Amino acid sequence: MLAETVYLDNAAATRMDERVLEAMKPYFLDVYAVATSQFGYTPGVEARDALEVARASIAATLGAKPEELIFTSGGTESSNTALKGVALALGGKKGKHIITTKIEDFPVLNSARALEKQGFTVTYIEVDGEGRVDPDRLRAAITPETILVSIQAANQEIGTVQELASLGGICREKGVLFHTDASHYFPRLPLDVRMLPVDLVTITAHLIHGPKGVGGLYVREGTPLAKWMDGGFQEFNLRAGEENIPGAIGFASAVELVTPEETARIREMRDRLIERLLKIPESRLNGHRTERTPQNANVSFRFVEGESILLHLDIRGIAVSTGSACFSRSLEASHVIMGIGGNHEQAHGSVRLTFGRFNKPEDVDTATNALTEVIEQLRAISPLGKKEECEECPYHTTTS
Repeated sequence: MLAETVYLDNAAATRMDERVLEAMKPYFLDVYAVATSQFGYTPGVEARDALEVARASIAATLGAKPEELIFTSGGTESSNTALKGVALALGGKKGKHIITTKIEDFPVLNSARALEKQGFTVTYIEVDGEGRVDPDRLRAAITPETILVSIQAANQEIGTVQELASLGGICREKGVLFHTDASHYFPRLPLDVRMLPVDLVTITAHLIHGPKGVGGLYVREGTPLAKWMDGGFQEFNLRAGEENIPGAIGFASAVELVTPEETARIREMRDRLIERLLKIPESRLNGHRTERTPQNANVSFRFVEGESILLHLDIRGIAVSTGSACFSRSLEASHVIMGIGGNHEQAHGSVRLTFGRFNKPEDVDTATNALTEVIEQLRAISPLGKKEECEECPYHTTTS
């Protein structure tokens, strides 16, 4: 990556903090044994002790008991474990119905689709135009056969934050397990499982300046969860495979380094960026205006394609992402933008800009000035047509 790159795709991956790397180094070179039980040899005991210290540290931030947190290879494995583990544990006992939303991230969506092929019924409930779930819609979707509801804490594309207390409360009232993917939420926003009616929570390290390839799943004590990956007896016999001890150490360090002050600084940059981008004609904010993650800005620009914006910004040394189909391996426009009632033009013209620890206030100016110039240039040559005033067009209702 060029040294002068303005990196605004922190919802995809973040640069590892040097302090995290330093915390991990001894567990590559010195304490490298397999984590054995307390009755094993000394190097293994040292490795086990380090793993448990990391587990306790992250669990404390969640308000959980250490034994309620299992380490995984990342958010994808965590969500797979939550959905498939509950399905295996309860599918032949209580029922075979699962509820999720149309805008979940792919680990949840594709796990649900895989379970459908195994005879489970999945209800994909709709969200409103800002990406939020109506509690009454969730309540109406729950049946006596429902075993699990999986609704993300915050959306990966538009940053909208859900009302976890309300949604989880409905599940608790109905006797249904509740999983939330908090990959883009924790620990930027406080999440205390002692106060929230959640049974399973997905978390990950690579979005908070920690290492890739490590995540966690909170499993409330007593939650029915079957092991779905065959192998050894690691992680309380809920996961197979040797523990990633350097990764766990790095994850704990990354969580500890996130502070409210840093999050407030990131939110301030995000707010200033949104304010300036919405001054560009025919722009629209995607997601909830206030109930959104502090790092996320997602804006659609009419009459231009997101991939063209991305490439022109890349030439200028600015990294962002887009919901355009041309940058999707499935060649489909953003299912999130479509799921909140957007059309293909809105999805194709969407740009996600997300902040992290290493962004500076001047990055806002750089990105805004570049976007203003790029969009003006692209519209001048756009094959999508001239601007046509339309009172019904959502682009004309966002800057008020």
